[in-house]
Amino acid sequence: MAEDSFKKDQERIAGNLKAVKHRLLVFSGKGGVGKTTTAVNIAAGLADAGHKVGLLDVDIHGPNVPKMLGVEDSKMNVTEDGRMVPVLTPSGIRLVSMAFLVQDQDAPVVWRGPLKMRAIMQFLSDVDWADTEWLLFDSPPGTGDEPLSVAQLVPATAALVVTTPQAVAVLDTRKAVKFAQMLKLRVLGVVENMSGLSCPHCGKRIELFKTGGGEQMARELGVPMLAKLPLDPAVVESGDSGRPFVTERPDSEAAKVVRELVGKLVELED
Repeated sequence: MAEDSFKKDQERIAGNLKAVKHRLLVFSGKGGVGKTTTAVNIAAGLADAGHKVGLLDVDIHGPNVPKMLGVEDSKMNVTEDGRMVPVLTPSGIRLVSMAFLVQDQDAPVVWRGPLKMRAIMQFLSDVDWADTEWLLFDSPPGTGDEPLSVAQLVPATAALVVTTPQAVAVLDTRKAVKFAQMLKLRVLGVVENMSGLSCPHCGKRIELFKTGGGEQMARELGVPMLAKLPLDPAVVESGDSGRPFVTERPDSEAAKVVRELVGKLVELED
């Protein structure tokens, strides 16, 4: 009976997402690597390039995407037939997040795995994604319930793994890549975030977190290294202000790297 119910859920989700051509899971093996910032700016970059983009914040316990897109005080509407309508952000992204459903932003969501999976099922099957072309999933770090649920429930999902150069992050990222491969996700590649800092005073490049760790790992695992995002204080300011740096600071090195990354993703998916 449980298997029959799961298959029905999969069928409902497949029907609801049939118009969504591209599904991309952005995740990492370790927290603190800038995965959400990367996902938000990829989504903004895709939208700025004319694509119709949806972003599902799958981080049930720490949903930060609304803050980074400047809509943290918004709520999702519900249609007469019970369908949830994503919040449309100033960047033109259709956004769904647990943050829109809680009454108190300071209250923790204390849920076990089954409840989290049920919530993700509803986001996938009961949200009106309309004519969305690209649906990105911003997953919490690690290889737990949330990325596992997306991988099992959404067919033809691709994966993008975010890391930083230092050995500890790369060690966990290797596990994330293996996790995606075990679940038969198409690993499009790796993004190395915080990859060097240009000194604001002398212009010299500073390798705060070593260099080359992500690139070496990608080479060893046989997956592409798609981008190296530099560390830039303006990236933090943009996230806190709710304005993605890829559109807010288009001339910055980080924004240029994201636009190049978006072009590669579009090419890989077409």
